[in-house]
Order: sequence, then C-alpha cells, then structure tokens
Amino acid sequence: MSNTELRNIIINHLSQIEDQSFLNALKTIIESKVHEDIYELNDQQKSRLEKARKNIKDGNTISHDDLQKEIDQWLNTR
Repeated sequence: MSNTELRNIIINHLSQIEDQSFLNALKTIIESKVHEDIYELNDQQKSRLEKARKNIKDGNTISHDDLQKEIDQWLNTR
C-alpha cells in the first residue's frame, strides 16, 4: 500500500470520527511529526530554568514522597 493510499484511507476514517478528545489526541500526534522546528525559550523561561538548575546544584530539592505528604496535609486542612 502506498503512502497516498494510506493517507486517503486515514482521511476517510477521520471524516467519520466525532469524538473530540480522540481527534485532539490525533492532532497532537500529527503536529509532533509535522513541526520539527527547534523550540525557542523566551527570557523568562530561560531564567526559570537557570534558577531551577541552581536549586538542584545547591541541594534545594524535595523528594517525591515528602512533597506528596505536604500536598496531602494541605488538602486535609482545607
């Protein structure tokens, strides 16, 4: 089966799908293959990444278990 034939089959099937969440998922998958550009970070994003790297380097981290405990405590006090 050629790429053209396969595309036509897929297009035909897509035209019959009404499930919006499924179509959104397909859109995401397709866009990941179509857009192969390099993502550029803005200055704020770069700054936040640098701060995060510094926190990790300085040992300012928290384990997943400790974080989950904090979240559970916060949720239970509401």
